[in-house]
Amino acid sequence: MATSREKPAGAHMDKHHIARILDLMGTLLELKGENPFRCNAYHNAARAVDQLEGDIGDWIASDRLRDVPGIGASMEEKIRALYTTGRLEAYEQLVREVPAGLVELLRIPGMGPKKAQALYKELGIDSLAKLEEACRTGQVAKLKGFGEKTQSKILEALAFLEQAGQRVLLIHALELGEPLLEVVRKHPGTIRAELCGSVRRRKETIGDLDILASSRQPEALMDRFVRAPGIRQVVARGETKCSVTLDNGLNCDLRIVPDEAFPFALQYFTGSKEHNIVLRSRAQDFGLKLSEYSLSGADKDIPCRDEADIYHALQMDYIPPELRENTGEIEAAIEHRLPQLIQATDLVGTFHCHTDWSDGRADVESMVQAARKLGLKYLGIADHSQSLKVAGGLSPERVRQQHALIDRLNSTLKGFRIFKGTECDILPDGSLDYPDEVLELFDYVVVSVHSHFNLSQEEMTQRLLRALAHPRTTMLGHATGRLLLRREGYALDVDRVLRACAERGVLVEINAQPDRLDLDWIHVKHGKNMGVKFVINPDAHSTAELGYLRFGIDVARRGWLEKDDVFNTQSLARVTRFLSARRSAR
Repeated sequence: MATSREKPAGAHMDKHHIARILDLMGTLLELKGENPFRCNAYHNAARAVDQLEGDIGDWIASDRLRDVPGIGASMEEKIRALYTTGRLEAYEQLVREVPAGLVELLRIPGMGPKKAQALYKELGIDSLAKLEEACRTGQVAKLKGFGEKTQSKILEALAFLEQAGQRVLLIHALELGEPLLEVVRKHPGTIRAELCGSVRRRKETIGDLDILASSRQPEALMDRFVRAPGIRQVVARGETKCSVTLDNGLNCDLRIVPDEAFPFALQYFTGSKEHNIVLRSRAQDFGLKLSEYSLSGADKDIPCRDEADIYHALQMDYIPPELRENTGEIEAAIEHRLPQLIQATDLVGTFHCHTDWSDGRADVESMVQAARKLGLKYLGIADHSQSLKVAGGLSPERVRQQHALIDRLNSTLKGFRIFKGTECDILPDGSLDYPDEVLELFDYVVVSVHSHFNLSQEEMTQRLLRALAHPRTTMLGHATGRLLLRREGYALDVDRVLRACAERGVLVEINAQPDRLDLDWIHVKHGKNMGVKFVINPDAHSTAELGYLRFGIDVARRGWLEKDDVFNTQSLARVTRFLSARRSAR
């Protein structure tokens, strides 16, 4: 959900900007108390626009937009207006009607549109600052439907917001959620338990945690759960659900169900909402009703031992959680054409790893030992190039010294190889940071942007296209430069860049650093359809960070990638031949 207003940016808005405005319109309509179906129409259209492949202008020009699920004739007109004029009267009217700060109120846990409306109508609260003041003076507690307890919880939530922010990285959500899940699983009354929601779907950032359990002793399990380390406050507790706030301000819900209901609850609470809506519609086509409790017909319930049984009962293949975003997975499951998603065990090696020769924290030997412990057969060392002095970029002389070390180490290794690489800066004009005679020394070259982020979209796109055209470029590193929850990516026509990579045989990195996860899964899926080949790299700066490969696998799976779509699933022999042939050809 959008949490800030979007200012129209003039004619020919890109699809992501249009999507943000449509999503915000849905939120503003919710705050006005409009029909939920109308609100959801904007949210659904926003998702559809954001996931369009290619330039939205091409979709508009060819009159194909209204054929996209979630976009009808009326919505198409609005999208066309935003694209061609940069303005939409309906949006501007909503901005005038709904105070800007009301959207911010929705960041408070448990604060829905109705409560936000009540605070505004009764007390004139239209900002978090005013909400805090009204709570501290006791005004909120006097409102119907609030009370002292709710007021106290709002104050605590406000205190946490600044510290915790709105969302956390997936890695941090797992660091919090997995120990709590282990507490639940170890309880003697627990039968089954799983993390649900966006964590199970492996989204890049997480708004809250959901744990589902089946248990013979629900009350005793809840007693144990609320005493688990890391829980700061019990927000609510009932017979089957407990809501808590964790030390960092994140909300976590524990739901307990009978074991026979576990598969249905697991499917339901995993989401996404959009996936579940279509799946329930599929059940209705068979005269059945699917809920979080059961799959039932007119005469009897249909028992299911696990989630796979639910999908099979609806005559479709099991859909892995990472794909459940209503982006074609339902249709593919019905037609038995779901991809055989890549597994973590498919990775044989990796590239783009740093050592203490630049800004890494481990020497080459330690990185090799850690890679071998993970079962890898090859490791690429790609320290920074010379211009990135802040990261200890290597001069040509130091490159030669490092290569001599790698040659010595390779002579002692059996069944494992260290590849000589570089993460070479793409300079502002698109040239590479080493002269050609130095680039010829490397087995592979990862090209990345580390500076001058404020170029226009066309300038940045041309910058990358020039770098991709260099005959020694092997891989494109962290293509958009985003840092999750800290910095948006630079302006870039990602689809043009992906097409260039496909045409030139340049591998596109899925950077598995948890605060990057760059490319995102939507562009990964687009790239696959363009014929792009990917490489999953941890951008590791320590031995422990080699473990980040699992987050790259998550992105790859969400992007529908199979084993053959990813370069570093290939054997050492095949990788060696490929890199050697590419060097010879260029």
